[in-house]
Amino acid sequence: MTRLGGLLAYPMKSLDCVAVDRAEIGPRGALRGDRSYAFVEAGVDPEAASVGSGGGYVNGKSEPAIQRLRASYELAGPADATPTAVTLERPAREGVRADERTFALPEEGEALAAWVGEYLGYEVDLVRDPTSGFPDDRAAPGPTVISTGTLETVASWFDGIADATEARRRFRPNVVLGGCPPFFEDRLFDDHGTGIRFSIGGADLVGVNPCQRCVVPSRHPDTAAEIDGFRETFLRKRRETLPEWTESDRFDHDFRLMVNTVVPEESWESVVAVGDAVEIDGPVEVAETDDGVAIV
Repeated sequence: MTRLGGLLAYPMKSLDCVAVDRAEIGPRGALRGDRSYAFVEAGVDPEAASVGSGGGYVNGKSEPAIQRLRASYELAGPADATPTAVTLERPAREGVRADERTFALPEEGEALAAWVGEYLGYEVDLVRDPTSGFPDDRAAPGPTVISTGTLETVASWFDGIADATEARRRFRPNVVLGGCPPFFEDRLFDDHGTGIRFSIGGADLVGVNPCQRCVVPSRHPDTAAEIDGFRETFLRKRRETLPEWTESDRFDHDFRLMVNTVVPEESWESVVAVGDAVEIDGPVEVAETDDGVAIV
């Protein structure tokens, strides 16, 4: 039986994850506390900024150095990944010494932004959204889903990826499924206008679209060193191993992996836990609106 094998939250966007045993689904469907903080270039409005390269967010797409910061957290609760404190380690770079500091949040947010900006070499702001966080896909802000089998398979495509754990750190999912074949998560999306409803324990989610990848998975999660030819190899191997159930008009190119979801409002405040059974219920009608993907 397919089960929830791993549950990851990213308290600060683009920094390290924390593995949790259980997580509450918050308003709009994100895991409670996931990406509740983010760094942006000084003066940038996070609501108007784009998560793409050069869009204003200080993330792995636009700033490889952010990946060299190591983070650990104190969390608000056993099912709430909102950070109440973060400990950051930064390596030495030209003009900046190696350092480690702990910052209470939100009280020391400005000091944290100044410390990170000193490392990066330009001013940044720390922004906070304790309600729904800062997901990459604002239209489908629910937990992102992938399987252990998929991570193992993708890791095998590259000499530079040690194992499924490293692949997971590169692709940064929230939910990792176990007890299922590689690319099982591709069963969780369909053509435009249709989503796939599935359950994790007592919570319902709707898979919407396969996640379009960026440069981040090509980089080592600690050093940001890039694998030569990553995109070309990925495209070729993804096509060679593409299951028949993946084909849909949402899968419009081969540089897609993982599934973005939305969560029906009735499942907000539900708690999902490692070990929960995962069951596919079937297709539902969805519509793309100005506020995101809506379940019809």
